[in-house]
Amino acid sequence: MKAYFITGTDTGVGKTVITAGLAGSMRKLGVNVGVMKPIATGITQKTGFKSLDVGIIVEASRTKDSEDLINPVFLPIPTSPYDATKLLSLPVDMPLILTTFTKLLSIHDVLLVEGIGGIMTPITKNFFVVDMIKAMDIETIIVTRATLGTLNHTVMTYQLCKDFGIKVKGLVINNFDEKGSAVEKNAPITLHEITGLDILGVVPFIKDYNKIDAMIEMVGKKVDVESLIS
Repeated sequence: MKAYFITGTDTGVGKTVITAGLAGSMRKLGVNVGVMKPIATGITQKTGFKSLDVGIIVEASRTKDSEDLINPVFLPIPTSPYDATKLLSLPVDMPLILTTFTKLLSIHDVLLVEGIGGIMTPITKNFFVVDMIKAMDIETIIVTRATLGTLNHTVMTYQLCKDFGIKVKGLVINNFDEKGSAVEKNAPITLHEITGLDILGVVPFIKDYNKIDAMIEMVGKKVDVESLIS
């Protein structure tokens, strides 16, 4: 069994796109792949899954797992889990999250766990996303950008992983602009030089977020998916 926690340098970096693309690509390779979004926040969707992100990764993976397993904690307000728990007076049940994680891990050959926000997004006052990764004891894939500021954000994320004893499988650079500045074009090389991490893939901007098949095809072409399942 393999499992990867898909984290990001910050919110909006494309964790859902990459998770969905990886899940769909693995499925097409015949892998029994599962997906999990332990904690989701946001506006409740009128149809389908409560979380839009969960709906996307489920559609890509075509998993038959129940919503309660895939997304054990949903907080219906678009903010950090910690702020959501305060505003809604709802707890985050970490024992439940870890129990469902173990269940999903036991029924899939590969499990992709999508985080929320960045690695230091607070779940409670004293418990952060990085603590959840540590509790799951799985490798992490860091999704980052090639734009200005990526060196700082990526290095800090990687450093925290090292501080917590979390193994990082590599980086996926998302929303890459092939016509961008020289600095942007050079970002993958520089990120590898500074961190020593493998660049698992460089994915260009995907215009239509709702075209799941196009998302899967692009990620399958640009990311070394087979290295994650071998």
